[in-house]
Amino acid sequence: MAKNTQKEDFSTEQVSLDSKDLAILHLLQKNARITVKEISEQMHLSTTPVHERIKRMEATGVIKQYATLVDHTKVKKGLMVICYVSLKEHTKNAGTKFIETMHALNEVIECYNISGEFDFMLKVVSEDMNAYYDFHVNKLSQIENMGHVQSVFVMGIIKQTHQLVYAP
Repeated sequence: MAKNTQKEDFSTEQVSLDSKDLAILHLLQKNARITVKEISEQMHLSTTPVHERIKRMEATGVIKQYATLVDHTKVKKGLMVICYVSLKEHTKNAGTKFIETMHALNEVIECYNISGEFDFMLKVVSEDMNAYYDFHVNKLSQIENMGHVQSVFVMGIIKQTHQLVYAP
């Protein structure tokens, strides 16, 4: 499996999007496999401007990547855990080492640097409670500079979406 080397872009520079761009994004978020031709037909545009708009949104970082969403319960990852983590040290080097470690842990599917009582919030998936226990004891707790970990077990998913932009 390829290591995810994508870095989060926290720049505040916004890209100007018109209603056609937003409509294209909405269609792509619903189905990333939709073709330019299908988008063109739904929007009543020719394929060239649709293709150019998509390429521009990719080049400016509005579209970061295309992905396949997998139902974690159908691939033997039925237990989802939210872990709140605090580090002992808060130096730049310590934070960088922790982040590098998170990229290497396949069980961690999301990692956020947060404010408040904890430093990071992790979304972890595992096969079951025994597998999570093994991950917690033998991987997470063994990380250098690990302070406190609080695990919250997801009982059910009420809303889960990747869609940020909706058609105007």
